[in-house]
Amino acid sequence: MKKILITGGAGFIGSHVVRLFVNKYPECEIYNLDKLTYAGNLENLTDIENKPNYHFIKGDIVDADYIYQLFAEHQFDSVIHLAAESHVDRSITNPTEFVMTNVVGTVNLLNAAKSNWQLAIGNGVSENLFYHVSTDEVYGSLHDGGFFLENTPYDPQSPYSASKASSDHFVRAYHNTYKLPIVISNCSNNYGPNQFPEKLIPLFINNIRNNKPLPVYGKGENVRDWLFVVDHARAIDDVFHKGKIGETYNIGGFNEWKNLDLIKVICKVMDKKLGREIGESKKLISYVTDRAGHDLRYAIDANKIMNELGWKPSLQFEEGIEKTIDWYLTNQKWLDDVTSGDYAKYYEKLYVGR
Repeated sequence: MKKILITGGAGFIGSHVVRLFVNKYPECEIYNLDKLTYAGNLENLTDIENKPNYHFIKGDIVDADYIYQLFAEHQFDSVIHLAAESHVDRSITNPTEFVMTNVVGTVNLLNAAKSNWQLAIGNGVSENLFYHVSTDEVYGSLHDGGFFLENTPYDPQSPYSASKASSDHFVRAYHNTYKLPIVISNCSNNYGPNQFPEKLIPLFINNIRNNKPLPVYGKGENVRDWLFVVDHARAIDDVFHKGKIGETYNIGGFNEWKNLDLIKVICKVMDKKLGREIGESKKLISYVTDRAGHDLRYAIDANKIMNELGWKPSLQFEEGIEKTIDWYLTNQKWLDDVTSGDYAKYYEKLYVGR
């Protein structure tokens, strides 16, 4: 049976990828490696935790010796690497943590894969694959229209995006230097169930539910391209199984929203769902000092993956955001659990205290 290691599989995007692969490929052994930091939650996977082809491993990709031991023990055939620190505000506060996880952790995985696959690679018969999942933020900011292409020059503006850009470069370097079979994908902003509520959409859903301020950076004019997380998981499946070795694929929803307009949509839907007067939640909007190095606009050109691999988004944003809000309102205990204790204090300091 093929053994696939998915790193960061208890996190937001990772849990959706793990679920898809476990259910769709029962002939494959799926190993979920996660450190279970604040953003990793095994409650995200209770529906598949007893599947015979699913295995959870608690571990840290920064521990090189442990990663080597893990590869030697399980002889993974492929890696889908999602484990990462991903919140820009946290990277501004503690950039070193992002360097360790996103750069050093990635290199540790590359070294272990290279060591275990080198014989097959040398014989030219390798069926292995190192799939690195990255972000559109590595490209920097769009100011004059246009879209990010796979060959757009990198221009990271935050410690987070710099760490992801560095990890992308290492993955390509291992392909060019050691012939390691790799693919990379760079995706736009994701939304949907199970996202840790330090990110905009679940944070604002939770704050509206609890009548807390909705802090908007600057004037709310920053533009992002949004993609429903299940569609991203489907894209990862397509790239993993049909992508060309050494290639990069941009994944996006062709679905741009200014932050302020997006927030107003969330407010309107939440007012309907909570039985409030339309417009009531908009009164919670407050404006805070803009984030340092805040990119103005991200927008992905996803034509390559659509034309070459046949993928396309399945949901329009209006449908996706309603599904998302319904999930958080139905799973209020999950939301309360992950925002309790130290996490809640962190949000208050980071967002409301500005």
